[in-house]
Amino acid sequence: MGCGVVATYGHAPAIVQTPGLVLSSVYDPDPVQLARFKERFPYADGYTDLDAFFASEIDAVSVTSPAPVHFDNVREAAKWGKPVLCEKPLAMNDADIESMIEIMDSAGLLFATAFCYRFSPVALRIKEMIANRVIGDVRAMRLIYLWDLHGKYEYLPNGQRIESPIRVGRMKEGGPMVDCGVHQIDLAHWWTGAEVIRQQSAAAWVDQTYEAPDHVWLHLDHENGVHTAVEMSFSYGHTVAESLSHFSYHIIGTDGIIRFDREGWHFEVRTPQGTQYLPGADEKNFAGMYGEWLHALETGNLGNMPSAREGLRVTRIARAATDEAIANHRIFTALTTK
Repeated sequence: MGCGVVATYGHAPAIVQTPGLVLSSVYDPDPVQLARFKERFPYADGYTDLDAFFASEIDAVSVTSPAPVHFDNVREAAKWGKPVLCEKPLAMNDADIESMIEIMDSAGLLFATAFCYRFSPVALRIKEMIANRVIGDVRAMRLIYLWDLHGKYEYLPNGQRIESPIRVGRMKEGGPMVDCGVHQIDLAHWWTGAEVIRQQSAAAWVDQTYEAPDHVWLHLDHENGVHTAVEMSFSYGHTVAESLSHFSYHIIGTDGIIRFDREGWHFEVRTPQGTQYLPGADEKNFAGMYGEWLHALETGNLGNMPSAREGLRVTRIARAATDEAIANHRIFTALTTK
């Protein structure tokens, strides 16, 4: 449901690549966007009518529409008895997410969150190394993603420059911590297996167009003593001619460090015994996620799939961080403008 960017480059190709899954039907209320999607995936039946889509003998639904309509999409899927894999954020507020979970639970249907970062070979290897205490006891993690969200502007065929609709939508949905930071927050919880008991955030408004900040820092204290720092940006070179991004994981333990840098896919673990260089990989793995989703559909058990409740927990942390930064910014602005 939803034939936009993430469906086109991530979900649909992964479904096609997964033996046992079929990209059977797609739905989008926008006929232009649906037609554009169908050009790449012509074998899938396309629908702009919701009832016709759900009546098309599909077995499960991937919700890849904009966040403001996730609630309605999931509610319709529950009405038709379809398990759901939903993109993040699950909804625009905690109350709606809680209602979605209740609706799906009452219908006895699987409801998963599309945290595709979990299934990267790098993330899986880090999970294994932490569990096996390869670097001793983990004490600190620093997870960073600085990028431009594909730039501030795009150009229409007539040459007119407009602000990127993708950027507008993502900032209105909550900004970088809510949109992308949820992946890092999920990894921090998944890797450590420990709940977050305290958090604190700060932010900068490089682009002052929106209420939400476009560059956010978040500090998390876990119940097992681990401290995680997450830094996210949508304005790292968002107006430059040659874009640049920075994506890295730094994990510090009592007996070593794990470091991953996406530039060059540099992945290493350093311990008292020496340095081991490991094969890198992209931070996302939609195909791996869909392999696990297929297993969940076959067994009725989510297994390693992130549950909707995990999606709620992570989104709650990300939104609280953003709200805290906005509130502090208002106070600071009021003080400095007196």
